[in-house]
Amino acid sequence: MTPLRWPWLVTDLDGTLVARDLVIPERNLAAIRSYRQAGGTVIIATGRNEASAGRYHAQLELDTPLILYNGARIVSPGGDERLLDLTLGTPTARAFFELVLPALPEGVGAVGFVETTAHVLKPAAALTRYAARDQISLLAGPPPADLTKVMLIAAPEALDRLEPVVAGLLPKTRQVRSERSYLEILPIQATKGAALLKLAEVLGIPLAGVAAIGDNPNDLELIETADLGAVPADGHADMLRIADAVMGPCADGAVADLIELIARTPALEERPA
Repeated sequence: MTPLRWPWLVTDLDGTLVARDLVIPERNLAAIRSYRQAGGTVIIATGRNEASAGRYHAQLELDTPLILYNGARIVSPGGDERLLDLTLGTPTARAFFELVLPALPEGVGAVGFVETTAHVLKPAAALTRYAARDQISLLAGPPPADLTKVMLIAAPEALDRLEPVVAGLLPKTRQVRSERSYLEILPIQATKGAALLKLAEVLGIPLAGVAAIGDNPNDLELIETADLGAVPADGHADMLRIADAVMGPCADGAVADLIELIARTPALEERPA
């Protein structure tokens, strides 16, 4: 079996591996099968939680850990072990409820995530569409424990105005746009890139053998951390500017394009000790 130049592939879900119809394109499914048969290992890195991302992990029949909540959590394949588990912390959660939540204008929805559950912190029509898309249940009432993240959902222009306000009120958090209409408030240490570094340390993965692909600004650190960072052609403009390689559009099989690139790239020659 010919060695792969990049035997580890880390992929975002929405807008990258998964098309806007919430289905993995057949080209991607076939390419991932071929890549794994050739000795490759696939890891999912997503803003979703294990309940939402798990169905894609199962569909691909993966046995690898999942990077979740945009790098705030890493779980074992069965979810029984957590290799990383960051939360916003009680002071930050309190500041969100006391300062940010009352400042949110009409039409902006807020969802708080604890463990594998999602709680409505401020209702809005957009939350129904979000829950249907991610196939999760939204629970009424405040969450029972410390928050892993908060997501604000609204029209992009409303979030453009809110983003600096949130950053000023919650300086010890990280804000990312996982979609144009989603603003996520995360633990300050949480990035997909930092989670990849943690996973590489735990599993003994050399970063020189990692390729990664993602489409939105929440994937930026992931793309920068991997040896080869790829972006779908219809990804965010900021991502296209920093990509090592630009693939075809998501729905056309951007992940398959990356795997084909990996397949035709010679492995690094082993140097004598």
